[in-house]
Amino acid sequence: MRIPQLPIPLRTAGGQVLIPLLNECISAGFPSPADDYIDIGIDLNEELIRHPTSTFLLRVSGDSMNGAGVHNNDLLIVDRSLNPRPGHIVIAVLDGAFTLKRLVLKGETLCLQAENPHYPSIELQQYDNIQIWGVAVYSIHSLHNMKSSK
Repeated sequence: MRIPQLPIPLRTAGGQVLIPLLNECISAGFPSPADDYIDIGIDLNEELIRHPTSTFLLRVSGDSMNGAGVHNNDLLIVDRSLNPRPGHIVIAVLDGAFTLKRLVLKGETLCLQAENPHYPSIELQQYDNIQIWGVAVYSIHSLHNMKSSK
């Protein structure tokens, strides 16, 4: 079995870091016998951030969105230029407090719904000052426990 020699990330003249992109999709079922593994690379900013001037990173605290694949300590990429719609995971400011929930329409009422059954839905009409601050577009999290790997 031939294991490819992987290139190191490349820094461009403009300061961008291109991370090597394997030129193959990874099989989550049976192994794939691919030979040509490496493509030139990608810039994660270009790949993950569509509107740079309106995009922010936020760190998640809590487990209310675990069912949506958003976990405690994840790094969220939030785009403030997107129009929030029912079904989007949004960052809302309710009477000055930030929260991360899914925007849902229940009948004719907009609510914020957790993706964990231990948390109740939030009816927006209960608050005086409501702002949908941005739409979460990506969640980045570790696939292993960092404490146990030390």
